Amino acid sequence: MMRRWGLAALSVAGGVLVAALKFSQGSPAGGAVLFAVFLVLGLVTSPLVFPRGVGAAEAVAGNLPIVYWRPGCPYCLRLRARLGPEADRVQWVDIWKDPEAAAIVRGFADGNETVPTVVIGGEGFVNPDPQWLKDKLQTA
Repeated sequence: MMRRWGLAALSVAGGVLVAALKFSQGSPAGGAVLFAVFLVLGLVTSPLVFPRGVGAAEAVAGNLPIVYWRPGCPYCLRLRARLGPEADRVQWVDIWKDPEAAAIVRGFADGNETVPTVVIGGEGFVNPDPQWLKDKLQTA
């Protein structure tokens, strides 16, 4: 659990420290702005920006495309942002939350836990172009 939220918590804690330093230097406005920036960074690196995830077993049993991801991954964030509302048309599986999902990703990525890994119809694609996936979802 801590691994999933670690980067987000570290970002917020860093924001608190930087803001406190700015406040102590007599710059409350600068402290508030920097704290807000770190807070946004904490949100973006948290699992909250992704749709509700499912377990690997549930995702494989469904017939939607599957995106295996992990919190803090910039490529996963890029994929999520580019999909926009289409993100609800795939199953999102957090490999740090589900060891079975991590094993599936290792099977597609030559033993590595490279994410995002997209599985469509049993075929895996490691870190595909977000536009490619968006096009696949629109034609399906």
